[in-house]
Amino acid sequence: MKLVFAGTPEVAVPALDALIASDRHEVAAVVTRPDAPSGRGRRLVASPVAQRAEEAGIEILRPAKPRDEAFLARLREIAPDCCPVVAYGALLPRVALDVPAHGWVNLHFSLLPAWRGAAPVQHAVMAGDETTGAATFLIEEGLDSGPVYGVITENVRPTDTSGDLLTRLAFAGAGLLAATMDGIEDGTLKAVPQPAEGITLAPKLTVEDAQVDWTAPALRVDRVVRGCTPAPGAWTLFRGERLKLIQVAPATDRTDLAPGEPAVGKNSVHVGTGSYGVELLWVQPQGKKPMRAADWARGVRIAPGERLGAAGGAADVG
Repeated sequence: MKLVFAGTPEVAVPALDALIASDRHEVAAVVTRPDAPSGRGRRLVASPVAQRAEEAGIEILRPAKPRDEAFLARLREIAPDCCPVVAYGALLPRVALDVPAHGWVNLHFSLLPAWRGAAPVQHAVMAGDETTGAATFLIEEGLDSGPVYGVITENVRPTDTSGDLLTRLAFAGAGLLAATMDGIEDGTLKAVPQPAEGITLAPKLTVEDAQVDWTAPALRVDRVVRGCTPAPGAWTLFRGERLKLIQVAPATDRTDLAPGEPAVGKNSVHVGTGSYGVELLWVQPQGKKPMRAADWARGVRIAPGERLGAAGGAADVG
C-alpha cells in the first residue's frame, strides 16, 4: 500500500522505521507537527519523526492544523491507501479522515478500551496495572474509540518508569503496526468494535498531577514517581522550592516516620508516607543536575522538624 505516516515524538520513530523497512508498502510522506522551539536558545527544531524522514528522503508535511487546505490538497494528490499514526499530537478532522481508502490507523499504547487519551502509559503505571499493551485501531472522530485491528500485551515490571515501559511498547508496537498494514492490504484483518465496558480515560498529566502527596501510602508515592518519569517529573516542596523526585523505593522497615518526615543516614534518605516509608534514591534540586539523594541531603543539612511537602520546609503546627 501507499502510506502517509503521521507522528511526532521519538516514540513514533520505531514504527516509522518498521514501515520504511517493509517490502510490501511505500511510505510516500510523513505528517508531523511544525518545528518547535527547543533548548536555552529556543531554536526551532524539527520533530524526531521529521528528522528520520529527512534522513530517509521522504516528503515531510508540517501543517499548523490538519484541516489546512494546502495540506488537504497535497494529501489528496498523494492519494494514500492508508495513513498509519503514532503519537501525532493533533485531532484529525473528518475531511482528512476521509482521504485514504483504508482510513487512518492509530497505534495506541494501551489495551483499549482501557486508558483512552494522551497519557495511557503514565496512567497504567500510576494505577498499578500489572499488564498493559498496545492496540491498532481505525480512527473515528471520538477519542480513541474506533474498532480494533490487533493488540499485543506487555507486563509492567515493578520498577518500570513510564519511560521504560513506553520504550518497550514503541518497539513491540512497531511490529504490530506493520503487521496491521499487511493484514489490511491482503484483507485478512477486520476491525472489531471496542467493548462498551472497561473504558478508562488517560488525560495528559499536568505539573500539579505530579506533586507527591506524602499522606498517601508508600506504594502510591512510588507509582506516582515512576509514572511521572521522565515527564512531567514527580516533585515535592522543600524549603519553598521544588525538589524533583527521580527514583524512590518502598522501604517496608521504616514505619517510624510521619508523612513527609525525612530521616538521613550515612548513605540513605528515607521519608515517611501514609503507610511505611520510601527511600529517596535520586533527586534533582531546582536549577541543578540530578544527584544521589544522600549527596543532596548532606548538602542541605536537614534540620530537626523539617518536612518534605511543606511550603516552608517545617512541619505544620495546628
